[in-house]
Amino acid sequence: MDDSEMAQKALEYACENHPDAEITVLHVVGVPSPMWGEATGLALADDPKEAAEELAEAVFDRAREFAAEYDIEVDTDVQLGNPARAILNRAEDFDAIVIGSHGGSVADRLFVGNIAEKVFRRSPVPVIVAR
Repeated sequence: MDDSEMAQKALEYACENHPDAEITVLHVVGVPSPMWGEATGLALADDPKEAAEELAEAVFDRAREFAAEYDIEVDTDVQLGNPARAILNRAEDFDAIVIGSHGGSVADRLFVGNIAEKVFRRSPVPVIVAR
């Protein structure tokens, strides 16, 4: 889950359609590059994993608040690296993946849409793409 509307719709879908499931919200902080603003700061952090967890906390707080409206508690996990690869590396730990179709900006649509497509094509478990 990122901070996009489509990610929120993915969580909404999971909560509404799988209320008895154990839901894990995964946030991936990309590797430092000009295109991944929040990740650039990780290159300067003493503990990149801890810095990523701090960045993810705002996303997790919103996810917890939203899921609480459905009386659901969510687990959270933060990963570093390429978002599609990080999701696929965890895929076999779950029965299914629910992912937003794209982010909000044009750049997000190009990159996040690409992530959703990669996950959809390569996942060993069913993938639900929320719009």
